Amino acid sequence: MPFALTYARSPIPEPVTSYAYDPDQQLNVLADGSPAVLDVAMLLAAGSTTSTAGSKTHFDD
Repeated sequence: MPFALTYARSPIPEPVTSYAYDPDQQLNVLADGSPAVLDVAMLLAAGSTTSTAGSKTHFDD
């Protein structure tokens, strides 16, 4: 068996989410149209991330 196939894994399925991106509002919204940030349980399960991209060049990041 080729070396690469020893470590090959099946693709990870896309996660099922309770929200969708709304390009008009430029944020994720729940099925009822409210901002996804209001779903505290989802936020706790998903955790949070931060980014410093642009912080050095934009004063308003």
